[in-house]
Amino acid sequence: MTTFKTSESPFKSDNTASNRAGVTLMNNQVGAVVAQVMKEKPNVTVTYLPSMIRVDAVGRMDFDYDEISEALGEEPGYFDASEFEENMSTHYGRMVHLDDRTIMFSNPEDAAEYIGFDLTSQG
Repeated sequence: MTTFKTSESPFKSDNTASNRAGVTLMNNQVGAVVAQVMKEKPNVTVTYLPSMIRVDAVGRMDFDYDEISEALGEEPGYFDASEFEENMSTHYGRMVHLDDRTIMFSNPEDAAEYIGFDLTSQG
């Protein structure tokens, strides 16, 4: 009788916290500019793929709308939450839209003050 040993799957389930958050942007003119702005920020990694751009961060990252508007050659206020949503297809982590920025948090607890989540123990 022959015994076969299978290798461990690289796609196995892992429920440990990654401490990462990210978005997938369309690989178009706006997405490329947003990625260019974000790749200069600390703890942010940008990965260019054929039909999308991944923007991932450790901990937290802020998409500052006026900074992106300026990089696009537009007036402050041009880039906003709706422009961001239009150019983003997916995300992971907690996303908070404010008037002047979108913030991505890897841990929901870090977003508690923005989403009205009470971290105090009920007991």
